Amino acid sequence: MIPGRRALRINALKFAESHRSKKFSVQGAADEPSIQARTVFQIVFPDGTVMIDSGMDEQVHRFFGRGTIEPYYADAAKQVERALLNARSIIITHEHGDHVAGVIRTEHLAEIAPKTLLTRAQVEGLETNPQMPEIKITPETASRYNVVDYDKYLPFGPGIALIRAPGHTPGSQMVYVALESGREYLFIADTAWHMDSVRLIKGKAAPWVKEDEPAILAQLKWLRGLSETEKKLYIVASHDEDERKDLIAKGVLGDGLE
Repeated sequence: MIPGRRALRINALKFAESHRSKKFSVQGAADEPSIQARTVFQIVFPDGTVMIDSGMDEQVHRFFGRGTIEPYYADAAKQVERALLNARSIIITHEHGDHVAGVIRTEHLAEIAPKTLLTRAQVEGLETNPQMPEIKITPETASRYNVVDYDKYLPFGPGIALIRAPGHTPGSQMVYVALESGREYLFIADTAWHMDSVRLIKGKAAPWVKEDEPAILAQLKWLRGLSETEKKLYIVASHDEDERKDLIAKGVLGDGLE
């Protein structure tokens, strides 16, 4: 870990949502309504903030609706934009539109790109196999970001480390954060869409998602083990609306960005 004063708290914000049957999020789950929250997270240090993921504009959000108009909260999206501009650094968990579009499709690229960290695998995906045409980037655009490559772990800042976790996408990574208080977090992005996948070690069953299933199942098994042994650790899935509400109610995550 990099020495220095650690973060004080972590905030969460939902800026959009998608409506899916839970059976798509967790293999074997009931065919019942479920909300997938579209979220970003903000790590608050005494002297600045670090963002985890960057949100998306409404055009990219419509891609996920697959022809259905789903909730998009413009005021919350503006909060995300302001937080990105004010952040000292921006970490992207993986190269899908709802996580990365905010640092690509922005009129503030000159300000945002230099403080955004992308991995080499994320860049390769965005250049050659983007989830949608709107987030495709060129090598020239890629050169404006901080692009890194690492094997397993990358110390990022005091109390923050990145964990390489290809599976959901080739460029997927998790973000570990330890606060000054001793509370620990592991942001697992889309390794699981709902924490039931971790509890049950069950992958997704969405036909439109192509993942490395053995890698995902190995990660889910590891995460469940952590959840059973690390009592100070909160494992946070980006899209689990039930978990988001619960962690905010408990004061584990702040509601809204600073």
